[in-house]
Amino acid sequence: MRRILWTILSGASLLFGAACSSSDLPSGPDLLVKSGAAMAAVKTVAFTLTTEGKPAVQVRRAEGSLTRAGDAKGSIQIELIGTLQELEFVLVGEDVYLKGPTGGYQKSMTRAQLAAFYDPGTVISGVPELLATAQEVTVEGEEGNAYKVGVKLPPEALKKVVPGITQTAQGTLLIDKTSSRLTRIDLPVTGGTITVALSDYDAPLTVTAPPLS
Repeated sequence: MRRILWTILSGASLLFGAACSSSDLPSGPDLLVKSGAAMAAVKTVAFTLTTEGKPAVQVRRAEGSLTRAGDAKGSIQIELIGTLQELEFVLVGEDVYLKGPTGGYQKSMTRAQLAAFYDPGTVISGVPELLATAQEVTVEGEEGNAYKVGVKLPPEALKKVVPGITQTAQGTLLIDKTSSRLTRIDLPVTGGTITVALSDYDAPLTVTAPPLS
């Protein structure tokens, strides 16, 4: 009898705990609206894009810092004609400066040409649109000081933040509980995974044109 009573009480406790935990999570759509508003106010951010496995995208890695105006500086690893190329970049207005493994910076393409494979300067402006167009939004739980949100993301908005995506993708977002800002995007895709991490929000940042070699 005592064993039966203990089993019943334990089960009730687990159910009660699960109910409390679920009720503590915010509504998914409401959370993304709040996050979109927070991201629309961002002035600067640092970002990293990493890949694991062999996803069908040209950009394998990128990192840098950018402003809301779209000026940015950093480095990018991109696959061109089957070869990985490591480039440093500086984006100022419509001007694009690139530097290879040897030599100095060259002003070698337009912003429109850069956008054909990846324009890091669109990350800040692209995130609010990405959050606004997300579908099947579900808050799955918590990870550290962030809410973990499952979403379906359309390619039109996603490609401004994650290059090379041409189809709707299932993904996971991490949204900071305190600031409501997006801190990470995880995308399992065919051949591997793509992760975008955002940090150092509104840190002082000045991007200027580098001297040309």
